[in-house]
Amino acid sequence: MLTAPLCPRTPLEIRKTKARITSVRLLVAGAIGLTLYFAHIAFIPVALALLISLVLSGPVETLHERHVPRSLSAALIVAAILGIMVALVNIMSEPAQKWFAAAPHTVRLIERKIRPFELIMQRIGELRISAGNIGSGPQPQQAASPAPPSDAPQESAPALLLVGARTVVLSCVTIVILTLFLLSGGPPMLARMTSAFASDLKSAHILNVIEKVRREVGRFYVTTALINVGLGIATSLAMMLCGMPNPFLWGTMAAILNFIPYAGPTVTLLVLTVVAIISFNGLGHAAAVAGSYLALATVEGQFVQPLLVGRRLQLNPMLVFLALWFGGFFWGIAGIILATPALAALKVVATNSAGGEQLLDFLSPHHDDDHLVHLPRNESGNKEADAPLAGALRRRGPLPPAL
Repeated sequence: MLTAPLCPRTPLEIRKTKARITSVRLLVAGAIGLTLYFAHIAFIPVALALLISLVLSGPVETLHERHVPRSLSAALIVAAILGIMVALVNIMSEPAQKWFAAAPHTVRLIERKIRPFELIMQRIGELRISAGNIGSGPQPQQAASPAPPSDAPQESAPALLLVGARTVVLSCVTIVILTLFLLSGGPPMLARMTSAFASDLKSAHILNVIEKVRREVGRFYVTTALINVGLGIATSLAMMLCGMPNPFLWGTMAAILNFIPYAGPTVTLLVLTVVAIISFNGLGHAAAVAGSYLALATVEGQFVQPLLVGRRLQLNPMLVFLALWFGGFFWGIAGIILATPALAALKVVATNSAGGEQLLDFLSPHHDDDHLVHLPRNESGNKEADAPLAGALRRRGPLPPAL
């Protein structure tokens, strides 16, 4: 039976189709954004658990290769991390309590230090008002209308604190439980989940990409954590030499905030400068404090991190700033924490995808210097790379070692 040949589409029809596809994509993106914004209480613990399991899956799999069950190794690693965090909070609680106990005196000292600047700004404001009133007649005074009484009951501060503490505790428990489940399941759980929604060959390709994301992002953050610990120790020693109060508190703050690119070191520099201005009478000590931390941050960012981490996961600084901005807008502190890992994982996915060249050019400032191994771009190459894993999924047998 003969069939009529299909007529080629005109350029106008192609443009209309592309416009409809773009509109649908924008609607889907807007729906996803609204869902993430209004349902952040449910999504934040899940996203943080995914990030933690991504970073900790490397040590868990290393112990599993030495015949340690995944559930046991996951429990031991999570318990060790929680113990380190409790010990760190216990060590930092005493200097923090001293700092908060001296808060009234600090506030008075700040008021005394900024009083000259306040008088100058007040004088400038009076001159501006006087210049604006030149040539204008006296303005009739309007009687101030009494404010309507507010009948809305005000919640007490302890009640608000209790609600906030309950939300934080529930989120932390959810994060720990989800992290344990994800680490205990490991690659076999991912294999079963992906094979339920895709063919064996596609599931194998997805698992290969997930493994590369886990390996690269996990290695990146473990190395970054070691670098930040060194930066915190160096900052503590520098603050001790400069005579700053509670030097270990500022070193801990520098190490934690350095996980946030660009914004973290900037906040640390501002806080140290303000504390130095308050603590010392002359500006020389404040300049020494700010200069010493600035030198340490410069050495860390320009020499140590490129040497140990390399350029494999370097991202466009403007995109990192925008990700931090929108992450903080949508999810607050959790969004700021998740912004950079999400971009890094997206870059690894784009690097190991057949159609990810444009996205990689958009994300990476040094695309030509990337050293990640690209997956084969042709279909036969993909089949050859994913064939052993696809066969294991088809037989539901043990997974082959990761490439």
